[in-house]
Amino acid sequence: MQLLADILVALVAVLHLWFLVLEMFLWTRPYGRRTFGLTPERAEATKALAANQGLYNGFLAAGLAWGLMAGADGYVPKVFFLGCVIVAGVFGAATASRKILWVQALPGAVALALVCSTQP
Repeated sequence: MQLLADILVALVAVLHLWFLVLEMFLWTRPYGRRTFGLTPERAEATKALAANQGLYNGFLAAGLAWGLMAGADGYVPKVFFLGCVIVAGVFGAATASRKILWVQALPGAVALALVCSTQP
């Protein structure tokens, strides 16, 4: 069960690295604009905000990686950063797009449930 929990934590971390790439590097490119439904003008006007968002996603991925690398001592960082992922996902769903609930918060919640189930 621990292995499955760690695999899901790693997948959530990889998702957040992908969000970093999308928001920091692809935001104004055709793929990024298509992903977020942006016109070229809107993408250009919001690229600094998107880069900031991407950086925060990178911090979430780094925190999850820290929890994974800490081995048995990684429980607390995993729980903390997965909690942050879930809160960010719920907030994003409430303020930007309901899709964020399924793409970000749900994977974080499933991973958190598995991480918590591995503790005695």
